[in-house]
Amino acid sequence: MTAPEAPAAEETPLEEPLPHYPFSTRGDRLAPELAELRGRCPVARVSTNSGDQAWLVTGYELTQHVLRDRAFARSVLAEADSPGQDAPILAPELLDAMNHLQRAGLRDEVLQALGRNQPGLPADWVEDITRQGLDAMVREGGPGDLQHHFAEWVAGQVMCRLLGLPFEDHAWLAVRADLDLTMVTPTHEELARNWEEIRVYMHEHMTARRPGEPRGLADRLADLNAAHQGLTDRQLSNIVSVLFVSGYEDFASFLGVAAFNLLQRPDVMSAVRARPETMPQCVEELLRCSVVLGNAIPRFVTRDARLGDAEVKEGEMVLLSLDAVNFDPAAFSDAEDFDPTRSPNPHLRFGYGRHHCPGAHLVRRQSDAAFRVLLDRLPGIRLAVPPAEVPWHPDRMAIMAARIPVTW
Repeated sequence: MTAPEAPAAEETPLEEPLPHYPFSTRGDRLAPELAELRGRCPVARVSTNSGDQAWLVTGYELTQHVLRDRAFARSVLAEADSPGQDAPILAPELLDAMNHLQRAGLRDEVLQALGRNQPGLPADWVEDITRQGLDAMVREGGPGDLQHHFAEWVAGQVMCRLLGLPFEDHAWLAVRADLDLTMVTPTHEELARNWEEIRVYMHEHMTARRPGEPRGLADRLADLNAAHQGLTDRQLSNIVSVLFVSGYEDFASFLGVAAFNLLQRPDVMSAVRARPETMPQCVEELLRCSVVLGNAIPRFVTRDARLGDAEVKEGEMVLLSLDAVNFDPAAFSDAEDFDPTRSPNPHLRFGYGRHHCPGAHLVRRQSDAAFRVLLDRLPGIRLAVPPAEVPWHPDRMAIMAARIPVTW
């Protein structure tokens, strides 16, 4: 007599791995996964480079909600046990610089330097240094590299002058800024060592100042802080480092990606060249359409809340893809089209409400000046290779072309 067969064990379905974000760090198009998620699931679970999980938001209205609702905060992301997006946070003030500056009574000085007037960055100076970079490219002969001679050159000059740093140190600083905003390559030890080199540089620069004779924003902050000691020397040098690294990388990224976008639209370049007063509106559309975020804007859930169809829990991370949001057809008619006359153009490139980026005026004003000079100085400029052959740096938090080959 044979024993009865044991019932077959029920197979447990394998859990599908979460999509790994970011999907791409190329600036030539929006990653198709972002558009697909925005249409199908605008609040989706993803895994991050740090190995943690997060909610990725790709819808316009939902992003506005996160940016205005105090259930979602940024500063607590710096806590040691918080989920991470990329590299570990080396100090709380690196993610929460503006709040630290505000508590120390220094925020107004930064806002004045970055505000509408930008007294340290006169338009004629920006126009002149833009010409210098383009003239150097022309002297070297074609094909030229617009990423190097335009995007990185203008961004480096602007940030060094703003902070009062000698431009001859720009190349040294740029290498370290690039490494700091690389998402997956550095080890923790490399990242910490790299950041310490930048921080020590800023500390020594401010220590060498002559009080009362500031060379730029860094020295003015140091003078003000010396009177009240709202920040330790280490905190201040960390924050000044953040101002340079984020300002330089974000601006160089935008100028490069925006130039790449313009070069594929000779009709737009001709129209704006004929009516340069329309450049500010064109810059707004470039801000909307340029894919410049390698990662996303992080927020932290401070209490259980509902976000679209998702129930998000205290302690979880929310990532906002502003690139995807700015192509949301629910917020922009013909969102896939580049329209330099688009009005209104309520893109979220600089955030929203109380989370509006303090560098917005700087990028708008200096981009306007730089692109006017580019179109005027090189009326025949065009890509020297097909757009698909423009190379992009991998794994950058601020998306950057490795080079933009052009002829004129």
